[in-house]
Amino acid sequence: MDIRVGERIRELREIQNYTREALAEKVEISAKFLYEIETGKKGFSADTLSRISRALSVSCDYIIFGEQAEKCGNEKIMSVLQSLDSGQAYRMQSLLKILYDMCDCIENNNKI
Repeated sequence: MDIRVGERIRELREIQNYTREALAEKVEISAKFLYEIETGKKGFSADTLSRISRALSVSCDYIIFGEQAEKCGNEKIMSVLQSLDSGQAYRMQSLLKILYDMCDCIENNNKI
């Protein structure tokens, strides 16, 4: 198994503030097995991949192939947003709206 697969799983787990034990429980595998996956020591079945991808709110393709940000950026954003409480999510939504408006303004000014 490609070590980058495990690194992507670990990175997504950490972004979403899951402990290894919490994610393993959600995926219904042992924390030791998840550690072995994350470190590239063990491979895993398609079923396990599916459960990991659902738990981390990303596609199986992203975990396996590590598609570039332009293809998977929305999934990463969504996974982070889903890990926030309602107050944090509201503040993040406000920040994203400000950034969107700034980008739109810059783009429009460059067209003039």
